[in-house]
Parts: sequence; C-alpha cells; structure tokens
Amino acid sequence: MEELVIRPSMKFIKLGYLIVFALIVAAFVLQNQFPDAFPQETPPWLIPAILALLLLWPISRHVRQRFTKMTMIGDKLRYETGMLSKSTRTIQLSKVQDVTVRQSVGQRITGIGDLSIETAGETSRLTFSNIDGPQSIADRIIDASHRLGPRGTLDGGEETQR
Repeated sequence: MEELVIRPSMKFIKLGYLIVFALIVAAFVLQNQFPDAFPQETPPWLIPAILALLLLWPISRHVRQRFTKMTMIGDKLRYETGMLSKSTRTIQLSKVQDVTVRQSVGQRITGIGDLSIETAGETSRLTFSNIDGPQSIADRIIDASHRLGPRGTLDGGEETQR
C-alpha cells in the first residue's frame, strides 16, 4: 500500500493573504488619492503598516497548516501536529469504526471539508479540518479499514506487516 499524506487545504489561507494585500493596497491608494482625509502629521506608511499587521492572521494559519498532517501507510493512520513540540496520534486502520465528512456551504463551494474518524476506545474521535477532497479520502480510509478487517489481517487471512 502506498503512503498517503493529507494536509489541510491552503485555499482559505490564500484567500486571507489576498484580502489583506488588497486592504493594504486600497489603504495606500486612498491615502495618496485623498490626502486631506487623513491628518497632516500622519506618515504615508502608517496606515498600510497597521493593516500589514493583519498579515499575522494568515501567516499563523499557514504555519499551523505546514506542521499538521495525517499519513496513512500500511495498516496505520498517523496524525501529527506541532512545530517545536510535536503531538502524534496513531490509529490502527482495523480499529476505525466510522468516518464522517462535514462540509459547510463555503467548504462545499471550494471542495474542502472536515474529516472525523471514529475509533473504539476512550479517545475515540479524531477530527481533521479543512482538507481537500474529504469524501475521496474518507472512502480510501474506509476501504483500507475494511480490507484489513477487525483483526488487522488482509482479506486473504495473511497478517499485515507492523
């Protein structure tokens, strides 16, 4: 079985960058076109610089996105988060009981969604937000789970490599 790496979508992050850059350009243009609307002692770079602070939002989301991934390899599903300190949760595909895809209207339009994986045990739900093609990924996880069966064996009865 080939390795499948799933990361959160960049679509909303790119949209955030685009909106912030548009606001910065609009503020710069407005300040240059209508200088009387702003106090005389206001430096021309001040308002665009203040709006540039809005870039912190998409930058923080971008960094969080880069350090979040889910990897399906063999009979395991591994969910990793964190940059300096890392958290890893490993799920045996044979233990997967349910895979749910949730999509808001905006997510449906852009083709992304939230994937929830239900397993047996006390920490039974794992939710992975804003991924591209969530239904196809959910189908692949369910197919792999069914192929392995409840005891972690392939359909032919042979044990999987661990």
